Amino acid sequence: MRICNFSSISSYHCSFTTSRKRFAITNPNRIGASCTTTTHHKWNVSKDLTSNLEGHNSSEKLWVDYKEKMGEIKQLLLQHSNLDEEMNGKESLILVDAIQRVGMEHHFDEEIEMILGRLYYSTNNFDFIHHDLYYVSLHFRLLRNQGYYVPPDALSVFKADDGKFKEKLRQDIGGLMELHEAAQLGLRDEVIIDEVEEFSRLNLNKWLEKMNDDDLHKMVVKNSLRQPQHKNIARLTARNYIEGVCVKGCKKGWEKTLFEVAKMDFLIGDLLHQDELLQISKWCDNVGICEKLERARRQPVKWYTWAMASLINNPSLRLQRIELTKAIAFIYLIDDIFDLYGTIDDLTLYTQAINRWEYDAIITLPEYMRNSYKNLLDTINGIAQKVEQKYATNPIDSLKATWGSLSQAMLVEARWFRSRELPTAKEYLENGKVSSGIHIVMVHLFYLLGLGRKQHPINLNDTCTLTSTVATILRLYDDLGSAKDEHQDGSDGSYIKYCMNEEADLSEKEARRRVEDMLSNQWKVINEECLLRLNHSSVSCFRRGSLNLARMVPLMYTYDENQGLPLLKEHINNTKLFN
Repeated sequence: MRICNFSSISSYHCSFTTSRKRFAITNPNRIGASCTTTTHHKWNVSKDLTSNLEGHNSSEKLWVDYKEKMGEIKQLLLQHSNLDEEMNGKESLILVDAIQRVGMEHHFDEEIEMILGRLYYSTNNFDFIHHDLYYVSLHFRLLRNQGYYVPPDALSVFKADDGKFKEKLRQDIGGLMELHEAAQLGLRDEVIIDEVEEFSRLNLNKWLEKMNDDDLHKMVVKNSLRQPQHKNIARLTARNYIEGVCVKGCKKGWEKTLFEVAKMDFLIGDLLHQDELLQISKWCDNVGICEKLERARRQPVKWYTWAMASLINNPSLRLQRIELTKAIAFIYLIDDIFDLYGTIDDLTLYTQAINRWEYDAIITLPEYMRNSYKNLLDTINGIAQKVEQKYATNPIDSLKATWGSLSQAMLVEARWFRSRELPTAKEYLENGKVSSGIHIVMVHLFYLLGLGRKQHPINLNDTCTLTSTVATILRLYDDLGSAKDEHQDGSDGSYIKYCMNEEADLSEKEARRRVEDMLSNQWKVINEECLLRLNHSSVSCFRRGSLNLARMVPLMYTYDENQGLPLLKEHINNTKLFN
């Protein structure tokens, strides 16, 4: 059984604030309310971006150094793939982990596969690491991460005869951090993995209580709890990892080389993404995406951030990132039309027109809707044509169906909230998974990656569970964040509020705990889909993209008291995309 390598690329510098919620951030009860335009410039492209790109001359020395150091890392990996695991298995695990944590494993997929495959097939019951908490946990995580099924009982060696975890484990802080990382790759009904997660989390929090605030090791432990690797995009957390290694001291001779080449790789990736963002900004200007919709959000940086993060692993997927950004732009735009402009009668006409998908339907629409409708058809038809040119299959029927579903789900919400008719929690969540817009992104991603060909072993229906799961994570996390951080009264929809309405004795704290448990379970479903179902090598990019969309959710929906996005600001801080 195989799975994707989990990772990603690139960092930014920005100051993020947002005024509304959801992937297509919606607040349907604010009909006629003006959009908070004062924050929009923070999602627009820096005016200096063009000059930054034109003025950057990558020196020949940079490229020479980059290729030389990449060759050194590649050679080191090849050496480890041929070493005896009894003597060098631990070192091989550490090397692979370091490469993945700086988000560079996509350069060394074959070499990493050789090392981990050799360890998987030639070791017996993890004997070569002798029940060491750190190495057993790392081995477990890396193998599952690579797609090799390791039974959960591999971690039962840490239990005493009475069924409790051995007392000495509480003192091994490095081992506890790695044990907590391993627990993130659990599947449903793996009881021992749930126990491992609770045990490691509780004991790491006890360590935090003992540490002084100025203790640099406290930062390392806190980051381990807050940002487990499996649920984060490696490129956005690489700095924390490198700083953590420096706190403990660089003890491996290859660490300096790896960190140096990682910095050069970041620079190259940043320039690539800046250029793509510039193309998106020009596209926005050319099509007049917000024409006649002055209150709609024109936020190309936010739109591109989703697409960039989902396909951050593969620099060659330029076309896919740009075209995916265009689709995401229309999710936001249509949401604003439902949110800020349309009456129910207008929105019904708009939904009917989208489901017809005919240019003649423009005459049935109010004037302010016509440009957006024409641009939607132009853009999505154009994406379908590009897919057909590249892969000899035209996905327009599937793409049209997703836009019809999105508009219909948004219309359902509009009717609920404007009539003050309250859905059940289940009804709200099922509809909210569609209105989130995630299915739009993943269906377009599926075809842009060439997975819709007739002879392909994976078809679109095989991705339904994964798509639904990522959408559930976004919907629930948004509600979990907005209920607390946006101080909303629930009139625009909240799963937490609807649960409390249905169960009079359910407190907000209990409802939030229920949502947190649901989110944890949804991550287990994602793990199952990647490990057990979508395990064909040809869908590795799609799996990675889906995982990265789920990983982006906390960054996009963790608000502070000013409705800013502190986690996103923290992680995306190295490029000049933003002023």
